Amino acid sequence: MDFTSLPHGAFTLANVTVPACLVGQEGDLVRIDMGIEAGHIASPGGVAVDMRGAMVLPCFTDMHTHLDKGHIWPRASNPDGTFMGALTTVRADHVNWSEDDLKARMGFSLQCAWAHGTKQIRTHLDSADGQYLRSWPVFSDLRETWTGRIELQAASLVSCEAYGTEEYPKIARTVAEHGGVLGMVTYPVPDIKERLLGHFATADAHGLDVDFHTDETMDASSETLRMIAETVLETGYKGRVVVGHCCSLSTQDEARALDTLDLCARAGLHVVSLPMCNLYLQDRGTGTPRRRGVTLVHEMRARGIPVSFASDNTRDPFYAYGDMDMVEVLREATRIAHLDHCETDWIKSFTLAPEATCGFGVSSLEQRAPADLVIFRARDWTEFFARPQSDRIVMRGGEAIDRKLPDYSDLDNLWKTS
Repeated sequence: MDFTSLPHGAFTLANVTVPACLVGQEGDLVRIDMGIEAGHIASPGGVAVDMRGAMVLPCFTDMHTHLDKGHIWPRASNPDGTFMGALTTVRADHVNWSEDDLKARMGFSLQCAWAHGTKQIRTHLDSADGQYLRSWPVFSDLRETWTGRIELQAASLVSCEAYGTEEYPKIARTVAEHGGVLGMVTYPVPDIKERLLGHFATADAHGLDVDFHTDETMDASSETLRMIAETVLETGYKGRVVVGHCCSLSTQDEARALDTLDLCARAGLHVVSLPMCNLYLQDRGTGTPRRRGVTLVHEMRARGIPVSFASDNTRDPFYAYGDMDMVEVLREATRIAHLDHCETDWIKSFTLAPEATCGFGVSSLEQRAPADLVIFRARDWTEFFARPQSDRIVMRGGEAIDRKLPDYSDLDNLWKTS
């Protein structure tokens, strides 16, 4: 239940707490009065509601998800919690990914994201072995259904070894037809450079941006991130280049890792960190994990590399938990990557940075911006992070929405066997 009720029409959220960086001020958190009128942020006016310091944030952007895999855990759980266990389990489950199955699970995740306060999502879609023929039409239908509530983008997900197959150009054409992003998983195969050159050339020919799953491993010798940056610099590719995960950086020699980041900055790469999934999969064995897979986000930001954080997987073999809740991502990323006791504008990595990286509309807490807001009882960051903020208010177009979450039993029919 929302922690308070708000009036309709024109009113003022009086005495609210907002990040200074989102209202053009210096510092961390500041107190302001925020008017709401005709679905937009406005000058204070109308009925004034004393919010007692409640924190206000813009709605979130979740720029790296896997809606097509979401919620298959009840029938396809990871046998050992490892990356390979996840990969083989998902591949075996593809046989179940019918139109009805995909639509039910993806829609469930979108309902969760909507209720939690997310307004823009990029999802990767498994596309190899004919899956593009099933998943992309479902995505297109859902994008139309959710118009006006959640803006959706999609990126193809294929391994780097898919390049050169008969199917690869068909996938690229499908991505272009749906206005998507050309994605790829990179790892150090012997001819990775040729595959990267081909991937960039294909993207350029179709006018597409690219989005990579990169070095999702603790193996320090995996340096495809470096090769991506070098390839961008060599080819002069002009589209947006997103690299996700980048886990092996955390295990590499410091000088080598930082030199790679210098290349990434020169190449204009955008990074998305997925700390919850990496924490779940990386360095898993029989004993206590030592290395947790978080990439070098502070060092990236110091070089001007745009850094975002996102959910990644939800209740599937790659991550058994999650609820499409960017507040959880913000809370866990802050703890895992030590986003506290440093710069005060990391909130941009959950809002403005992913919006800019994906080319979504830009959020703001300034006047005339759409009143698409998430309001929390918490008055400062320690209160915000100490509790799950389950009584938040989600406002879209100046009106509080119904935040009822779908029940897991809604998917029970997908697990029934004959």
